[in-house]
Amino acid sequence: MSKDRLIYLPLGGAGEIGMNAYVYGYGPKGRERLILVDLGVTFPDMDTTPGVDLIFPDITWLEENADRLDAIFVTHAHEDHVGAVGHLWNRLKAPVYARAFTAHHARRKMEEHGAPEEEVITASAYPEVIKAGPFTVSFMPLSHSIPESSALVIDTPAGRVVHTGDFKLDETPLVGEPFDPELWAEVAKPGVKALVCDSTNVFSPHEGRSESSVGPEITELVKSAKGMVVATTFASNVARVKTLAEAGKAAGRSVCLLGRAMRRMIEAGITTGVLADFPTTISPEDARELSREDLMLIVTGSQGERRAASAQLARGKYQGLTMAEGDLFLFSSKTIPGNERGVIRIINAYSEMGVDVVDDSSGKYHVSGHANRPDLLRVHEIMQPQMVIPMHGEHRHLREHAKLAMAAGRRSVVAVNGTMLDLTGDAPDVVDCIETGRLYLDGSVKIGAFDGVVRDRIRMALNGHVTATVIIDEEDEPLGDPWVELMGLPETGTSNAPLVDVLEADLGQLLNRMNDKTLGDDDKIEEALRREVRRSASEEIGRKPEVTVVISRLA
Repeated sequence: MSKDRLIYLPLGGAGEIGMNAYVYGYGPKGRERLILVDLGVTFPDMDTTPGVDLIFPDITWLEENADRLDAIFVTHAHEDHVGAVGHLWNRLKAPVYARAFTAHHARRKMEEHGAPEEEVITASAYPEVIKAGPFTVSFMPLSHSIPESSALVIDTPAGRVVHTGDFKLDETPLVGEPFDPELWAEVAKPGVKALVCDSTNVFSPHEGRSESSVGPEITELVKSAKGMVVATTFASNVARVKTLAEAGKAAGRSVCLLGRAMRRMIEAGITTGVLADFPTTISPEDARELSREDLMLIVTGSQGERRAASAQLARGKYQGLTMAEGDLFLFSSKTIPGNERGVIRIINAYSEMGVDVVDDSSGKYHVSGHANRPDLLRVHEIMQPQMVIPMHGEHRHLREHAKLAMAAGRRSVVAVNGTMLDLTGDAPDVVDCIETGRLYLDGSVKIGAFDGVVRDRIRMALNGHVTATVIIDEEDEPLGDPWVELMGLPETGTSNAPLVDVLEADLGQLLNRMNDKTLGDDDKIEEALRREVRRSASEEIGRKPEVTVVISRLA
């Protein structure tokens, strides 16, 4: 009989920030019972994934072993941890466990995508436990930038694993549970085999700051403003949204929330009881009737999202509200790497309006939701794990976190997506590599990253496109000249003649030179015309476009 083993397999989130999905298994090799921790998304960009709406982890391996999957556990309600639950649940069909605030969002996502809401089960915090096959799992409260975030305490016959999820050490988080070192020590007391740990801020050398340190600075800034004040932050950071709203009230301003995600998060916080005493807000209709110096807007779009409220205000108007010279716009957020271009576009648009923009370059108006390097060391010391498995970070973060752990004499390894670790022994052991990748939501269809759809879209964007059409009669002779249509290409080239005319003339000459054998073979015609279009276009405009050849034969 096979020896039982404890395995860990990241399918997303290890080697990147976002799209988290981590599998744990226990049992005989190849027959382990499984649980999944988190099922999140990441977001596309125009450079590498144009037109794509969302990106999911490739769960092919897990789907093939779905009969062994006992449960899905979601650590918190950020999109990179819960965003794919509704989209992918039907491929896994396992119960989903989450605490109330997270479960609220998970149920909505299930409903939106036709999956059964009742499969989302609300869990209580530690020490309540959930049995899932050979696993006993508990949600350990901790602080992060969204309410009811939790680490998972995963007990197995091979020992205890603590999966931190996203966390920071904040003893005064304003909303959500504070960091409780005594609770962490209690969890560590039976011994921790593996600490699977957030690595996002491993390069930040100073201890993390509390959410409570931001409020006084924001209040002072809002009180000093002369015109309308507009502030943006992550909609999910309800503690910050509350801080901003309280600052507006303290300055004697009426507060209006703009953006569906912002309102949805606040409503969820109030509904689930995690957000108490949120200041009274007014509707956009009422906001339009107030003088600018009496108004504060809290808006979505801290990352430069084109359809969010901040971007629409930068383009002119949103729900009847406009920005004006002398107004103040505050980014109470950090710009996620990759989003700089969109944020700078908004800042410049506001600058042209005469709006004063304040970002977080001073460090006064935002604090991170992730543990910094000294905080990670403190957690290592409290937990005293046998091994540290870095997760939730790019490769450089994972490697630095592993070095940090090993410098203190703890065993560690860098395990990126697809790396299966055996955690049963005294040290983590790489035992398999699973093919992983990405799944794209493109409109209403899910496509694989290697299906070629996005690759072709990028090629067309870079090179332009030519459609060449030719008609062949019943005797395999060209009927008239071919004609072409251009997309994304200049109308004239170096010869100063219309590019369409040049291409049609060259293709006509090519057809006239073709022998009967070639004219009887559509594949040969297509290849010859494609090559000629690219050759001719290269001479005229210095570019080889993508080509579609349409051959119509008369019966």
